[in-house]
Amino acid sequence: MKFENQPSYSLGQRGPSNKDALAGEGGNVTLVSQSTLGEINRGRVLQALYDNGPKSRAELARLAGVNRTTITGIVQPMIEERLLVEGDAVPSDFKGGKPARPIYFNPEAPMLGAVLLLPGRIQTCLVTLSGEIKALTKAQFDPHGNRDAFLAIIKDTLSATLSQAHQAPFGIGIASGGMIDSDNGVILAVNLAPVLTGLPLVDILQGHFSLPVVIDHHPRALLVGDRWFGPGRGQQTFAAIYTGEVLGGAFYIDGRVYRGLAGSGGELGHTVVQIDGDLCNCGKHGCWETVAALPWLRREAARLGFANPESVTCARLVNEAAEGSEAANGLLDRYTRNVAFGILNLQQTLSLNSYVLHGDIAGGGADAAERVKQHVERLVRKRPNQEISVTVNGIGEGHTALRGAAGLVLSSHLKLVI
Repeated sequence: MKFENQPSYSLGQRGPSNKDALAGEGGNVTLVSQSTLGEINRGRVLQALYDNGPKSRAELARLAGVNRTTITGIVQPMIEERLLVEGDAVPSDFKGGKPARPIYFNPEAPMLGAVLLLPGRIQTCLVTLSGEIKALTKAQFDPHGNRDAFLAIIKDTLSATLSQAHQAPFGIGIASGGMIDSDNGVILAVNLAPVLTGLPLVDILQGHFSLPVVIDHHPRALLVGDRWFGPGRGQQTFAAIYTGEVLGGAFYIDGRVYRGLAGSGGELGHTVVQIDGDLCNCGKHGCWETVAALPWLRREAARLGFANPESVTCARLVNEAAEGSEAANGLLDRYTRNVAFGILNLQQTLSLNSYVLHGDIAGGGADAAERVKQHVERLVRKRPNQEISVTVNGIGEGHTALRGAAGLVLSSHLKLVI
């Protein structure tokens, strides 16, 4: 399936190219180019619209602390590109002021393709610029199976979704589990799905669908979804933490997604919290993942004699603890403490102060989040007036990750910095 005659949008990679900066030898300064500043400003205007709803040029100028001419220079190209649209004029908030025309996302704009790829399962959908999810399609694959069979499944699943688009989407964003080289579009390794290891998925899907494709680490997509549509709205610094069969995370620092070299930042599950601890599936001992993910939780539940330990989750423990089970309460306290240990190290290192929980730990809701927060506050060396926030994203992991994957398209292929 190919999309022909796409609009001629300017496609770009993340960050400044060699032509965009002046880099010297021996530690000389690197300057940010005008084009990169433009990308940052476009992203911030879009984020202001996500955070505040439709706004006129004058209102956007007041929010940004700049003049209306500057805002017009940012929004007009996005109107011409059909990202944004001006609504009907409404009376000004100021006496004698000219009627204002609110600017918001164009409902007729091309949508964004999104993929959530985790061991054994695929979700694909279309996402509007305002974050609505449409044409959701799900499929399963054998994580230890044949690569050609997997590629046939993901192509068919994406085709079923993209066929419902009335015009060529802006591109396809993929949120994938495992170790990802986001610069080169390659899934480097997935311990729980060897069929994906070494897969140059971006090149394969770009060639098949003739659309721009971008891929990033699953927790990083959750972070982007939090920033655009969830608890991260309006925040300049926070982290997303995911627990499930594995553990991962991502950082939003000073208004930017932190990726590290080729997207290697955020491999939090393999930070060491127990010297000479249990063997991790990565081959090291004592990784955070070995004590704060579902495999540990279910092994402990079996050791303690829980019924059906293979079905134990954080949500189940919260419910059973609320019903008076001392065993559930004790295991839940240990689980949330183990999650807190990793957050404690992040807090001591980066002082992020705000953490959004996803996956199994988020299934425990406000109760689990409060327990994690209490453990962090008990263990951390706090500074005066420092407030630590631990919350859950109530939207749900799947939709948040898919929206985040769509946000990756905005970032990488519509030249927006998020």
